[in-house]
Amino acid sequence: MTNFVPIFPLSIVVFPGEQLNLHIFEPRYKQLVNECFEERKRFGIPTVITDKVSEFGTTVMVKDIVKVYDSGEMDITAEGDSVFRMLELVKDIPDKLYSGAIVNYQENQFDGNRQLMQALVRSIRELHDLLKVQKKFTKEDLHLVTYDIAHHVGFSLEEEYEFLQLPREIQRQEYIKRHLGKVLPLLAEMEALKDKIKLNGHFKQLPGFNF
Repeated sequence: MTNFVPIFPLSIVVFPGEQLNLHIFEPRYKQLVNECFEERKRFGIPTVITDKVSEFGTTVMVKDIVKVYDSGEMDITAEGDSVFRMLELVKDIPDKLYSGAIVNYQENQFDGNRQLMQALVRSIRELHDLLKVQKKFTKEDLHLVTYDIAHHVGFSLEEEYEFLQLPREIQRQEYIKRHLGKVLPLLAEMEALKDKIKLNGHFKQLPGFNF
């Protein structure tokens, strides 16, 4: 299925179902947001990486215009919807300040493994404990899918973009599993190293070696 959508390129990856808060200040995007909100239509956020608009992105729906400033700038809430791939960039649209794109939509399969998902959630909580950060998921554990946890694992922008392109839930689960398999041992080693450094100069109570 192909479609035309207005686009708002940003240096972020938005996942389906994600709740997004944005401050809108450029005239072209103030026009885009106002039109999309009034007409209840979606716009696309393709990811910008190294100053280049990438092929893949996510459509979002404006849920609310929270605040409009005297300057016309606004704070909005939006929600991620569908992953798309840009087929053609339409830079100039008559009577519009913003650009658009012809896109098709990725067929998404939620064929995940529930046991693997539970293991991933446990590993993410272990990661957060090691980092001493507190993050809460927006759903109960049993209802979580990979899109709900992907921003919680420490992906780089490039990794999030690779992740966005995966069409199957089981692929996304395996991608997160591989990532955690790399970072958790490194963090555990760093924590052990920190503990050793803290002990330096302290009185040590150690048992003698029995010959």
